[in-house]
Amino acid sequence: QVQLVESGGGLVQPGGSLRLSCTASGSAFSIDPMGWYRQAPGKQRELVADITSLGRTNYADSVKGRFTISRGYAENTVYLQMTSLKPEDTAVYYCKGRISAYGMDYWGKGTLVTVSS
Repeated sequence: QVQLVESGGGLVQPGGSLRLSCTASGSAFSIDPMGWYRQAPGKQRELVADITSLGRTNYADSVKGRFTISRGYAENTVYLQMTSLKPEDTAVYYCKGRISAYGMDYWGKGTLVTVSS
C-alpha cells in the first residue's frame, strides 16, 4: 500500500521559516513528480511546487523566491523549505506523488502550517 507521510508543520511568526518533509513508502516504482499542495480554509487546494526526478521544478507565483522544493537522497522523499512566511501561507500542506506505472496520484494526509504573531 502506497503511503505518503508529511511532517514539519507548525506555528511560526510572520517572516519565519519552516521545512516540510514528505516520505513515500510502499511503491516498487519511482514516484515522479512529487509535489506540495496547500488548502487554506474556505479555498480550493492549490499547487505550491513540484519537482521531477531530474530536478525540474515548478512554483506557484505566490511562493517564488520564498519557497524551495527539493528531493532527498533517499528515493521518494521531497522537502519544502519555506522562508519569509506570510499569514496568507497559512494552510494545510499536502504532499502528492504520481506513480506512472499505476496511472495514479497519491496524497498524504497533510500537515498544518500556521503563520501568525
